[in-house]
Amino acid sequence: MLAGIETGRIIVGAYTDSEGGVCPMLAAHRRGGRTSLASFARAWDRYTGARGRARPATGRELNTLRAMLDASIALEEIPSLPRPSRGRPRLGTGERHRARELRGRPGWAWLRPVRRLDEYERAVAELDGVAADRERLATPA
Repeated sequence: MLAGIETGRIIVGAYTDSEGGVCPMLAAHRRGGRTSLASFARAWDRYTGARGRARPATGRELNTLRAMLDASIALEEIPSLPRPSRGRPRLGTGERHRARELRGRPGWAWLRPVRRLDEYERAVAELDGVAADRERLATPA
């Protein structure tokens, strides 16, 4: 795509125009790049404010595209860092872990991460139950 934007006439708002202009994806395709990311085309047109008519890309738009392509290439060239293992030692905070002690107390963990929808729904139901209990206790009989 970099070669395409350097040598071709890049447009926004269409795949091609009557004057030989092409979108960045077609420019890349014509130079051997094989991609079918329609999301790029939508994002490009959204970024450029394309209004349904083909027009040449401005210098600013092309500079931005070039900078983003350069950045993505640079990120690919950075070797990936090893991920820390799950068994790594935790840094001490000076606080002791009180989960076992407080587990039976409703509301002790006001922020609890959940990974699945059913866990979230169960947590919300528990909160609703606690709120209903508090309301019932606060209302005089």
